[in-house]
Amino acid sequence: MTARRSKARREKRAIRLKDKQDIARMRRAGRIVALVLERLGKAAVPGITTGELDRLAAELIVSFGAEPTFYGLYGYPGHVCISINDEVVHGIPGERMLKEGDIVSFDVGATVEGRIADGAATFGVGAIDAEAEKLLRATRKALEKGIVQARPGNRVADISAAVQRHVEANGYSVVRQLVGHGVGHEAHEPPQVPNFVGGEECDVELVPGMGLAIEPMVNQGGHEVVQEDDGWTYRTQDGSLSAHFEHTIVITEDGCEVLTVREGPGGASRPGS
Repeated sequence: MTARRSKARREKRAIRLKDKQDIARMRRAGRIVALVLERLGKAAVPGITTGELDRLAAELIVSFGAEPTFYGLYGYPGHVCISINDEVVHGIPGERMLKEGDIVSFDVGATVEGRIADGAATFGVGAIDAEAEKLLRATRKALEKGIVQARPGNRVADISAAVQRHVEANGYSVVRQLVGHGVGHEAHEPPQVPNFVGGEECDVELVPGMGLAIEPMVNQGGHEVVQEDDGWTYRTQDGSLSAHFEHTIVITEDGCEVLTVREGPGGASRPGS
């Protein structure tokens, strides 16, 4: 789930570094997030409703020994966020049915013993067209490029610049009203992690123990988004498709560890490696 910039501006809190126990719990939560996203991607077939997918996600998270982080967070009514086509983020699950050719984004949070991991991915429903597939590939790659820059001594701006460069080089735009964020003790912590250079906290230095949710939100058209009357769902202003990929990472002494993957340390936990 993305941090709302207005909320982040109100909360001038210190960055909370994670110790080994925090990271171990976040790693367990991250593996659960990865498993749930995988299952949701397979279940996202024509004819299923977003409400059915939300119930599946809730059952899975609980069965794996975690709690759905987003349920009731700031009053959010679903267990996971499900956003379709021109919906960018925070779509509320309900009776809407997936159709062949849709793209659907799932944003999943899991809490294990008070520690949180947050991840997202966008999937095609059945066969999708080449332009939609290209958008998904570019957004996924932008996340990988941002993660490569997540290492001690770099700054949030290095992550932001890597994401923005790749997105714009492919002819797309990054959403500016919504940003990534710190995560771990809470769902949204400092610092913000914008997908563009010039955000409020781009100058923050990355140090070991920082937990970050890096999450490119990429539009086929312009970067502008609008919020629906439900108070949650964001759509592209121009009606173009939007994709969303997210990993929770923790800064280590020599780089970072991606936590929202099925493999543990020593596995394939570093995109682009």
